[in-house]
Amino acid sequence: MDYSNLKYLEQVMQKEIDCGSIFGSAIQIIHNNKVVYENELGYAIKEKGVPVKKDTIYRMYSMSKPVTTVAAMILYERGQLNLLSPVSDYLDGFKNQKVYTPNGLVEVNRQVTIKDLLNMTSGVVYPDMSYKVGQMMEELYTSVADQCRVGKPVNTVDFCNMIGRQPLEFHPGEKWRYGASADILGAVIEIITGKKFGQFLREEIFTPLGMVDTDFYVPAEKLNRFAEIYEYIEKNNRLEPCTWSFLGLGNFKEYPAFESGGAGLVSTIEDYSKFAQMLVNGGTYNDVRILGKKTIEYISKPQLNKQQEVDYNWDSQIGYSYGNLMRILVDPSKAGSNGSVGEFGWDGWTGNYFFVDPKENLILIYMIQKCGGGNPSLIRALRSILYGSL
Repeated sequence: MDYSNLKYLEQVMQKEIDCGSIFGSAIQIIHNNKVVYENELGYAIKEKGVPVKKDTIYRMYSMSKPVTTVAAMILYERGQLNLLSPVSDYLDGFKNQKVYTPNGLVEVNRQVTIKDLLNMTSGVVYPDMSYKVGQMMEELYTSVADQCRVGKPVNTVDFCNMIGRQPLEFHPGEKWRYGASADILGAVIEIITGKKFGQFLREEIFTPLGMVDTDFYVPAEKLNRFAEIYEYIEKNNRLEPCTWSFLGLGNFKEYPAFESGGAGLVSTIEDYSKFAQMLVNGGTYNDVRILGKKTIEYISKPQLNKQQEVDYNWDSQIGYSYGNLMRILVDPSKAGSNGSVGEFGWDGWTGNYFFVDPKENLILIYMIQKCGGGNPSLIRALRSILYGSL
């Protein structure tokens, strides 16, 4: 690798800060199991003058999803989780499901499976007021959030059973739709293991890998390292602390009753790099085995069929397919990318992003904290610089 070319990464990062898009960011590049570039710029908490550091704690949002995949596959390797089994084998709320149609509810033509959850082909959606099934889910989330506010918290299993009783947007396997599937996997893991989802993650992933700052909450003694989350306020033309909250994603100062496997984790760039190195090295990090190499090969392969890929059409995913809660690069020319076929990873709502490239033994992790902070143009610039260094 031509390390001198990596100097352009800072220029791209600093430009985002200078133009006022973000207050701070961090990046880490790992090649052949060695950190070859890392940089922290700007502020984690602008109002207090707290700079971004290597141990800054971030809300991971959807970068929680790959962790949930690994947790599920640990049970798969132990013969405790059949990917083709119906979710209703574990959660009663998924029995006798219905699909919403303009002409009313109809019976599902088959049951939702674990594989559907991993590939977002379950028909389970996120709250979204732009269409009917999303509106129904919005009503459920609002109702449960209201219960939590009056001291009646709903736990992971109970909440996911409630989700299962909501109408599906489509018959299982018919389409791809981003939704609450990863959260349901967390509940399935609880049923199989008899442990809280967070406890299982700590015992099987975080503690073995030495991920000391990764969890569903931030302890009081670490709050000084917890980055503020910002949002752009158009009427003020500036970034301000975000007041938006979501079920299971509150202030992170106490352990939540609902542990969101889809979005609820906090972590540091140092912690998440250990998880990423485990993935790029075939399931092992520092002689600690989390998964077998064949399992890593499986979860990093595209899973969608042509019909499902029609709906996988986000601008940030051009040239990619999807499977096991992650994107997988399948067509570099379509993506306008000099990356490798088979590179995989995911990102988060606040702009966090990572990929691992097994062919080049290469990892990129980029962290910011901004509501809706995903920026495909920025990510493409970082990627082109990194791959241009090889």
